[in-house]
Amino acid sequence: MVYPMQELRLRQQMTLAPRLQQSVKLLQMSALEFTTAVELALASNPFLEEAETPADTQAAGPHGPNASATQAAPDGGAESAAAPAMAADAPQPPREYAGDYPTSAHADGPERDLGQWASAPVSMRQKLSLELGNYRLGPRDRLLAEFIIDSLDEDGYLRTPPASLCDDLSPDFSPPPDDGEWLAALRLVQQLDAPGLGARDLQECLALQLEAAPGLNAPLRALALRIVREQIERLARNDFAAMRHALDCDDEALRAACSLIRGLDPKPGRRYDDQAPAYVVPDVFVDKWRSRWRVQPNRGAMPQARLHEVYAELFRRARLDDRSPMAQELQEARWLVRNVEQRYSTIQRVAEAIVKRQQTFFEYGDVALRPLMLKEVADDLDMHESTVSRATVGKYMVTPRGVFEFRHFFSRELPTDSGGTCSAAAVRALIKELIEAEDPAMPLSDVALAQQLAANGIVLARRTVSKYRGQLRLPPAELRRVH
Repeated sequence: MVYPMQELRLRQQMTLAPRLQQSVKLLQMSALEFTTAVELALASNPFLEEAETPADTQAAGPHGPNASATQAAPDGGAESAAAPAMAADAPQPPREYAGDYPTSAHADGPERDLGQWASAPVSMRQKLSLELGNYRLGPRDRLLAEFIIDSLDEDGYLRTPPASLCDDLSPDFSPPPDDGEWLAALRLVQQLDAPGLGARDLQECLALQLEAAPGLNAPLRALALRIVREQIERLARNDFAAMRHALDCDDEALRAACSLIRGLDPKPGRRYDDQAPAYVVPDVFVDKWRSRWRVQPNRGAMPQARLHEVYAELFRRARLDDRSPMAQELQEARWLVRNVEQRYSTIQRVAEAIVKRQQTFFEYGDVALRPLMLKEVADDLDMHESTVSRATVGKYMVTPRGVFEFRHFFSRELPTDSGGTCSAAAVRALIKELIEAEDPAMPLSDVALAQQLAANGIVLARRTVSKYRGQLRLPPAELRRVH
């Protein structure tokens, strides 16, 4: 008799309470997504109302502007019992949605200032980092994925072998990642945004797009993948006879597969060049006041939710047969108000920590960016690193030097020959300055750029200089030469 085998596995799993789930979800939203979510809650939950000014949020409470109305409510009775039910069941006046621009939810309330919106280009790396923030990863896995994203060239390819990437890792990254870790991080990056990004060559780029293409029948997909992996050179020469013989397929299937392949994007990273700047709602403003840099929240461009105290008090005094649906709405309203304030507080604290550590950037620009990791801010604020990550991805600050995503201020450290460190972002800025100052008739090669950096105490391999130059979308020396 064959007995079925049983296997017992122990797995640890953390389940967040609903309020914490909402808190995490709100924090990782961009300001645009947050605005839409709060507006939706205001329109659908009768226990929520919008405060006309940020200060009103503080006033909402037993002694706030609604206190007298609450105290005047009758004790019990049909009227008090019916009021919350009518508020929930009655059709709500429609709130206009103004598309991409903010508006006041109240006709007689203050309009949100359009000047509090800003235009900011969203690069390929920013888009990938934004999506990466939605994954629950350990610090080591997240760093490796970010490292790969940072190493992609302008076409979206990873041209540098993982073994070479290890050369640029900080000596503190211990133990060094093995091939399996690099491959896992690469596979994760390849799932982000546009299919084909993170490929190591053209064949892998096309194969990733074919595997992700929806609605393809299995035989067509399989044939196209075989052509990409086995017959790419013959496809480039239009050698259909040789392909048909090697693949043992009919003309119709071959034509369909080749047509499918030719419709793919061989340079998926280039599509970000054509994208217009995205209009974003900055989360904070940074300016200099009394010789010190300060951070101010941008609450005026986003809706302010507070508890509708009159309805909440009427519901508390009511005696209804079935309280559960409305009790749940009241609970959700309280959660939302607390979580909205928590979101503002967390983003404000993270922004202040960034500004505190990047004072030289605000004075001198990118060349003065210092190395900064998420863990450093997390330790200082006594937060989990994943919380800081959610508070930086898709969050923007307006500064005298322009509009920047919070992630712009995080850059890994590179050692210098003096024993100190500098940030990768600062090195990119230095390379850009060197190229802008070069003689157009005798442009600096990547070797010459590496030598100039070494003269300033920053020792980098030529391939690293080439990678950073490519990230700046600057062509090689032979293409920059002006005759």
